Amino acid sequence: MLQLVGGRLRPRDAHRALRPGAVQEGIDDHVENVMDESGIEDLAGEEKAILEDDPAEDNAEEKIHNLEEALLRSRAELDNALKRSVADIEKAHKYGVERLLNELLPVVDNLEHALKNFSGESSAEDKEGVELTLKSFESALDKFGIRPIYPINEQFDPVKHEAVMTSQDPEKENNEIENIFQRGWELHERVVRPARVSVIKN
Repeated sequence: MLQLVGGRLRPRDAHRALRPGAVQEGIDDHVENVMDESGIEDLAGEEKAILEDDPAEDNAEEKIHNLEEALLRSRAELDNALKRSVADIEKAHKYGVERLLNELLPVVDNLEHALKNFSGESSAEDKEGVELTLKSFESALDKFGIRPIYPINEQFDPVKHEAVMTSQDPEKENNEIENIFQRGWELHERVVRPARVSVIKN
């Protein structure tokens, strides 16, 4: 490189300054020194590292994806649990009187039996009183969705009917209900007690 002494070029270095390419070499050396001092090469290396794929970043994205899927599954399970709970509560309200119905059915049966077996000596007032009591029971039961099964002239249904005997009658269809010995009862279409009947078997 050129060396200045007192603002002048030293004579012994003049031939170096005039050597072809010496000026360019001096410029390159100066630029290299500036880059080393400023840390430009280090900065460029950091930018390159940032742009390259980071395994740790990929792993983090995978964990986030797994957590999102787990959250969705948890929400779905919670929704299903809530739906089951609501359904159980509705069912409990809907069929909660079934045990009470089983206790009341014998009372209704006795009232029906009394009406069928009134003797000629019984007064009209007594019979009317039993009829009114039975109707009051049936009206109260109906308010709770409890309705009788009285399948006269219907086809036998093993879900709603209980066949206690069979008989033959050519004038009637096979499996047709002939007589009803005891009414059945259902609660909101759920059979609490099937009707006891006789069925035609030709």
